[in-house]
Amino acid sequence: MKKISILLVSAILFSSCVSKKKYLALEQENGEIKSELTKTQVAKEDLENKFAKIQKRVDVYNTKINSLNEDVEGLKIENDIKLDVNADGTVISNESKRKMLATLQNVDPTQLAEAKNLKDSMNLAVQYNLEKTINTTDLNEDEDIAVNINETVVMISISDKMLFNTGSYRISSKADNILQKLADVINSEESIDVMVEGHTDARTISTDKIADNWDLSVLRATSVVRKLQNKFSVNPEQLIASGRSSYQPLVENDSRENRSKNRRTRIILMPNIDKFFALMEAK
Repeated sequence: MKKISILLVSAILFSSCVSKKKYLALEQENGEIKSELTKTQVAKEDLENKFAKIQKRVDVYNTKINSLNEDVEGLKIENDIKLDVNADGTVISNESKRKMLATLQNVDPTQLAEAKNLKDSMNLAVQYNLEKTINTTDLNEDEDIAVNINETVVMISISDKMLFNTGSYRISSKADNILQKLADVINSEESIDVMVEGHTDARTISTDKIADNWDLSVLRATSVVRKLQNKFSVNPEQLIASGRSSYQPLVENDSRENRSKNRRTRIILMPNIDKFFALMEAK
């Protein structure tokens, strides 16, 4: 009986020892797992911090790139409006220069070869575009219209036979076509001032309604101004009417042909410099 009791006690003690070992082992394993979890969490936080720093750097780079793009666009705009002062004193922006070059590609090479400086090229570009606008094939009157440039003043000379009957200041119906085209040019640029000059030949004239050539030249100019205003909606604030009589002839009044050349109406466009550049643009 005594032996059985000893064996039973021994078994209980042995069983208790085994459970404690397992417990300690599990406890150790649990500690290791917690340690690994802590390490993982620390590593995760470290990675998140690194990612945040990388993202911050990316944002900074993107901001710099956007800023550079804006700078490039700004520089392009600045370059377009930048004014070049040339040796002959002519001032022109790069954008206007591009428009001028685009127009000059269409100009007769012989005329282009005569342009000795930038000012000549600018004038040639304006002259080309105005002649293209006014001297269209439906007019078929190229010899009766001349476009000339003096600095930034544009002078369009029109033979009187295209506008008036001989000795009259009343505008003929055939003049509507050319006056419409002139009005289109004037109305396209609001800041252009327009002087209409009447010119006569040297033959004297005196009627009940026309005292002399001074009278005739002014009456013709006012007739053109009224037509531009009333029929073609040109702003009258842009218009000036004047007469030159016979005192600025193109040629001597010594033949019928020459007198015909001297009888003319001159339209003088006086744009500001920006609007003059606008007239150089290829259409």
